[in-house]
Amino acid sequence: MLNKVAVLLYRRVSLFEFGVVNEVFGLDRTDDGVPPFEFVIGSPDPGVPLSIGNGAYVVPPATLEDCLDADLVAIPGGSTDPEFPPEILDTLRGVVANGGRVLTVCSGAFAAGAAGLLDGRRCTTHWRFGTKLAETFPKAIVDTDVLFVDDGPITTSAGTAAGIDAALHLVRDEFGPEVANRIARRMVVPPHRDGGQRQFVESPIPECESDGFAGVLEWMIEHIDHEISVDELARRMHMSTRTFARRFVDEVGVSPHKWLTEQRVLHARRLLESTDLAVDEVAGSVGFASGTLLRHHFNATVGVTPTIYRKRFAR
Repeated sequence: MLNKVAVLLYRRVSLFEFGVVNEVFGLDRTDDGVPPFEFVIGSPDPGVPLSIGNGAYVVPPATLEDCLDADLVAIPGGSTDPEFPPEILDTLRGVVANGGRVLTVCSGAFAAGAAGLLDGRRCTTHWRFGTKLAETFPKAIVDTDVLFVDDGPITTSAGTAAGIDAALHLVRDEFGPEVANRIARRMVVPPHRDGGQRQFVESPIPECESDGFAGVLEWMIEHIDHEISVDELARRMHMSTRTFARRFVDEVGVSPHKWLTEQRVLHARRLLESTDLAVDEVAGSVGFASGTLLRHHFNATVGVTPTIYRKRFAR
């Protein structure tokens, strides 16, 4: 049973990520039918102020020993440095060994990785830190296309607000949707966003070692509303189709078709956000042959339909 929740703070504290955990587990909402949580704020140095930036500080009152019997221990974001206080890592391992769970928010995943808790597990973090997390902990299975991942006793979440989704998921898993919905209603947030939903991240044009390939990428963007074939691109580069496709993957990291599809979806997102064009019109403007084809690729890339995306992000 999720009765005692501890949050571990160290070094500089990311206030919003800490606030997410506190908002879900640290406030008394028993008047609204939410079960009470024993909420503990622990640190290797209790009573020592920790910076939250802008000249402000937070002072954790509890020791790490006070956190060892927690049912859930949370690590807010704050550092991607793989060197963490040994006491923090021992506490994380100890909680899991005692049958507890670990929740990380944003870059808090690096602490779980340093404790060895991500080895062989699927996990996520903020999209900006995904490559570093994978390189630092090669045994972890990093997926930055999602909002959160629940793998065994370890729940990792992406940047900032995704921590709300992960925390509410844990409440829902333990107490059912009614309790999670009551907390969400008090927080004025959606009661449920599935963990598999994509992080909404733009894909910039990559830097290419070859000026010729950089020019081809720019030309593809300028003519994104046209039908573009690999044969045509190869001719522009004065290469055979096979050589061009191989060199493109070497320079960009994905095939020409995949990169062009991603750019078309990205441009469609911008049109959905900033215009009133119908979905079929958006499809034609970005080079998809039909609205059906746009919906297919949009859902596969972004994780929601164009209509739902527009409702959430239209200006």
